[in-house]
Amino acid sequence: MDVIYLDYNCFQRGFDDPHQVKIQLEALACEAIFMKAERKEIKLIWSFMHEDENTLCPFVERKAEASRLSFLCQTRMFPDPVIYRLAQSFQRKARLSSKDAVHLACAARAPSDYFLTCDDELIKHAQRLSLEMKVMNPVDYIREVVRQ
Repeated sequence: MDVIYLDYNCFQRGFDDPHQVKIQLEALACEAIFMKAERKEIKLIWSFMHEDENTLCPFVERKAEASRLSFLCQTRMFPDPVIYRLAQSFQRKARLSSKDAVHLACAARAPSDYFLTCDDELIKHAQRLSLEMKVMNPVDYIREVVRQ
């Protein structure tokens, strides 16, 4: 069973501009991933960083939907010194924002098989790191992994 850490943007993708084809595809891929989690075909992770971003979200509907989807996550990640050190290292090596570095550190610490994000820049920067998990877009996960 795949263990997947979704970037917070995956929990929000269904609310983004549906006029862009890329966003439509990502929203459908994220929806398919959540359905697989409901059927217990994959294992999702929810971290303290997700919780923090959700608390700061100014949009009530988005916040409520992310909270609802968080219940599909079978694993919870809490702050610990290893995550902190990994995040600092990722920031230095890949020039990541602190938020992105913490998400990646949580995923690495879990450990996750996949880190999925709709952020193309994060995917590009993460390639600079020696990670055991695969970092990819949710559409690529559906195309490459689910098809097999």
